Amino acid sequence: MAAVSATPGLLQFRTTYLGRVKTNSYRNLEHGTYRTPARRLSLVARWLPSLRHYAAFLPIVFRSARMAKRGVYDDERWAETSQDVLRALETVGVIISVDGLDHVAALDGPCVFVANHMSMLETMLLPGLIQPLRPVTFVVKEALIRTPVFKHVMLSRNPIVVTRTDPRADFKAMMQGGELRLGADRSLIVFPQTTRTRTIDRKQFNSIGVKLARRAGVPVVPIAIRSDAWGMARFFFKGFGRIDPSIPVNIAFGEPVTVTGRGTEAHEHVLDFIEGHLEQWGIPPARENP
Repeated sequence: MAAVSATPGLLQFRTTYLGRVKTNSYRNLEHGTYRTPARRLSLVARWLPSLRHYAAFLPIVFRSARMAKRGVYDDERWAETSQDVLRALETVGVIISVDGLDHVAALDGPCVFVANHMSMLETMLLPGLIQPLRPVTFVVKEALIRTPVFKHVMLSRNPIVVTRTDPRADFKAMMQGGELRLGADRSLIVFPQTTRTRTIDRKQFNSIGVKLARRAGVPVVPIAIRSDAWGMARFFFKGFGRIDPSIPVNIAFGEPVTVTGRGTEAHEHVLDFIEGHLEQWGIPPARENP
């Protein structure tokens, strides 16, 4: 396993990143990091953060779906609406910290992003962070493209769709669809866990993303995510859970890693990177949980 060089200077990073982002969301980026700026919250945001957030979030989703159905929801608009969701979260007091975007800015070709999956938040925010730098799409489960409204948005992004019930079919879809998209210079975001969880179970964190990167000859970029500020609901749409601004949101991008051999070392590196950051952010490994 070898780390791919990814250390652009501040000027290069600002030129690469800020030159592509039209909104003001990331104007305080420095060395590939982002921190939510201080702001005053409205009374509604302080007392009813979930209500205030969803009052802003749902119109973003419906607007995105309308554009998707008209065939005008392109990469740029995907990034912009993703950044709108980030601002909606910040408006109710959620503090968001992002590190390692300089590694993404330094990529000279596509990669496979491998991330843990904790909540709906990362599905909403990652496009706004990555897309201005690298064309990207998701690997998604089939249920998501059957969900009303959301399906129009996701299908417009030409994702790879997997069943989560047929491993052989999913592997074929990943390898064939992944090589096709990576060959067209579009990176992929992969969530190897079978379901959204707060902690990492290494046995349930499959190596499909690393295998795809190995076959396609592209690097892997690990992403560690703490996003439990956006909770999961118990009934109906699980993604529409409570918003808790007291919990910080953390996203960290690692250095690109070249996959060698069978990819075992790269896979372990990804797991170590994610677990290490989760521990730093106050979430112990699954084995330490009661």
